[in-house]
Amino acid sequence: MTKVAAIVGGGVIGGGWAARFLLNGWDVKIFDPDPQSQRKIEAVVENARRALPGLTDISLPQDGSLSHCDTIEKAVSSSELIVEAVPERLDIKHKVYAEIEAANTTGIIASSTSGIMPSDLQSELKHPERLIVAHPFNPVYLLPLVELVAGKLTDAAHIEKAKAIYNSIGMHPLHCRVEIEGFLSDRLQEALWREALWLLKDGVATAEELDAAIAYGPGLRWAQMGTMQTFHLAGGEGGMRAMLAMFGPCLKWPWTKLMDVPELTDDFVEMVGDQCDTQSGPLTPRDLERVRDNNLVGIIRSLRGGDWGAGATAKAHDKHLAALNGLDVRAAELDASQPIVTSKRTVPLDWVDYNGHMNEARYLQAFGDATDKFMEMIGCDADYIATGGSYFTAETHIRHIDEVRAGTQIDVKTQVLLGEGKKMHLWHEMYAGERLLATAEHMLIHVSLETRRPSTPSDQIETALSRIAQGHAHLPRPDAAGASVGVRG
Repeated sequence: MTKVAAIVGGGVIGGGWAARFLLNGWDVKIFDPDPQSQRKIEAVVENARRALPGLTDISLPQDGSLSHCDTIEKAVSSSELIVEAVPERLDIKHKVYAEIEAANTTGIIASSTSGIMPSDLQSELKHPERLIVAHPFNPVYLLPLVELVAGKLTDAAHIEKAKAIYNSIGMHPLHCRVEIEGFLSDRLQEALWREALWLLKDGVATAEELDAAIAYGPGLRWAQMGTMQTFHLAGGEGGMRAMLAMFGPCLKWPWTKLMDVPELTDDFVEMVGDQCDTQSGPLTPRDLERVRDNNLVGIIRSLRGGDWGAGATAKAHDKHLAALNGLDVRAAELDASQPIVTSKRTVPLDWVDYNGHMNEARYLQAFGDATDKFMEMIGCDADYIATGGSYFTAETHIRHIDEVRAGTQIDVKTQVLLGEGKKMHLWHEMYAGERLLATAEHMLIHVSLETRRPSTPSDQIETALSRIAQGHAHLPRPDAAGASVGVRG
């Protein structure tokens, strides 16, 4: 069943929401009175289509449809989720909600507000129980955090439904259990921003120096640990208790001006603006977005390896995508009469070398991932490996046939050439549509992880592998150059 999300407001946040939902297979209907809205949103979607697939090791679903509507009524009438991303003025939001309620009485209304209390937002609604705050972070299509906040009249069931929706599109929904101005993340961000403005006002540092003070130090820690866990770790074996004993008294020192705000005079605003313009140099906002997106994909992908933080969210999303792509099947469900699809993914940005195409190591990774997926399909999964058995690759041959560039959708199809006893001989073919890109031949041996010596696999794995090998025996057998050389009988 097609899922429909309505977006009311097509600015930076609304456009980001549109891209996140669209690229996760939702149909999106968007309303924004700005005559440039369609152009702006398409630019955001283009950037998202370039970057978002790099977070996953499984193909995203087929894009949904994107409709630009000329009225709020047309946008929201059939939507199960209505995202409000209009300017941060309560009167404007109330006016928009009245139009939404006239056209839709059942969909969740999710405000993207960064600080207005949901109880204030729902105060004039006829059905206030369906309004929640779902506060995202820019770029919405890459950053997984979304803060969910209920108002006094919100039905808790809508918070739970929203959690499921945002999980399904690869996000990390954080339920802010207490309704408070600014919620959680913005209160923390504003404290840092406030102090940065004072350091600028007092001539202590430039905008570029202040950014360096974060980007090259604590910002790298914050990418995978928050303030509390970072300081707990800084306390050594004594943890946070030692940290508070050591630095707690410093909190009373006049290091910050968190309760004060510098006067935002025209001269001060111009000074800050000029420094930021100088820092950006010749890079346009679109250039900076691509630099940001490249960095975020790299950071989040690095966190995937340790199944940590935002990387864990991206990795969990792969399980959802694997089901959508038919990659979560087990041996008994596999059709042994044809090659088995063991990978469907998009080539991420960081797989490309100086020649502008996928480098040799990434071909090996792509085929290695396909082998791992096939092992999982026949029962050699994490639970089995934990019992002490696995397959080791003994020999690999890869043939590069055509170029593969970032953003290319690649599928790997796997044929079992031999599956008996301790041996598993696989043939992989990598395609972009009907175009053959590369082939790989893998010989694997089942090994006891205790002795590190060849061993016999479980009966379940041996049976599954034998069935598939017998089925594949009737397929054309490839030679070393990737050509079919007849049929094995």
